Amino acid sequence: AEAPRLPRRPGQPVEHRSDEALGRSRGGLTCKIHLAGEGGRRPLAFLITPGQWGDAPQMIPTLERIRVPRAGGGLPRTRPDHVGGDKAYSSRQNRRYLRRRQIKHTIPERRDQRANRQRRGSAGGRPAGFDKSIYKRRNEVERTFNALKCFRAVATRFDKRAYVFHGTVTVASLRLWLRS
Repeated sequence: AEAPRLPRRPGQPVEHRSDEALGRSRGGLTCKIHLAGEGGRRPLAFLITPGQWGDAPQMIPTLERIRVPRAGGGLPRTRPDHVGGDKAYSSRQNRRYLRRRQIKHTIPERRDQRANRQRRGSAGGRPAGFDKSIYKRRNEVERTFNALKCFRAVATRFDKRAYVFHGTVTVASLRLWLRS
């Protein structure tokens, strides 16, 4: 049985099912892949969201998906040594989470956040630490995305349901690990 259609006004966007992870963004009807990578084009964890969702709220759920088994057995490793991200992942909540878990991070502060902090004076806190030499390594995640997009099924997303597309990205990630 098909889900009933809701009446809509002209110009109102069509609501998509939550299990499709499709949404409107600048590129049209699409989805986003949020990725935590090890470097060397090897994905550790990823999350698929609709295209209009923001990046900053997805950083914590993506990092919580990291599970690296230990060689000698025991609980899997869940905390990376260092996190690098672009300005889209800059938020007070993300920085607080990383500090609480004692994860070193290099995320540039957005211009509006810097202005708000400076406007508050000493109550605004210290500026976020930033190391340009470490930030240059952020391109490793972009290269991982490029390697994933070399798989046609990932680049074009033929799958309608999010869980099927998640499986497609998982298979592509496994192939990247096997090639490295």
